[in-house]
Amino acid sequence: MEQDETGCRAPEGPILCINNCGFFGSAATMNMCSKCHKDMILKQEQAKLAASSIDSLVNGSGSGSGKEPVVPGNAGDVAVGSMETPKVIPAQPPDVLGSSEAKEGPNRCSTCRKRVGLTGFSCRCGNLFCAAHRYSDKHDCQFDYRKAAQAAIAKANPIVKAEKLDKI
Repeated sequence: MEQDETGCRAPEGPILCINNCGFFGSAATMNMCSKCHKDMILKQEQAKLAASSIDSLVNGSGSGSGKEPVVPGNAGDVAVGSMETPKVIPAQPPDVLGSSEAKEGPNRCSTCRKRVGLTGFSCRCGNLFCAAHRYSDKHDCQFDYRKAAQAAIAKANPIVKAEKLDKI
């Protein structure tokens, strides 16, 4: 009886997300869970950004301002199935990117050229060494440990000097 007087209805039951992700949705998020709704909003913003950048490229760089305010749309204005995101084409083909890693070869000690694999030791001079040559005195290291330590101490302990008091 009280529901008829106020005009409010209790929800009949939990509503599953319309993207079938397994979580529950709500009417405030267009019957989607919070994660799917957030992803949809992100895709819309990316599509708007891509469209504005394409328009600025086509029309010329001087005519467009480049930045447009993002206004969230009304829940009824957007159809969920009509979203499409632009595909990004990488600058280089994938086989060119992967070949740089393949050309690197096995990790070797910089002194004796012995294979070290994953057990190699990196020195501060920037080279990789085996267990026998990992210490700086064993591989003629050019890194100045003394200056590095002095700089670290100077950075960690700034000079604290009190100001002189004004006499009354």
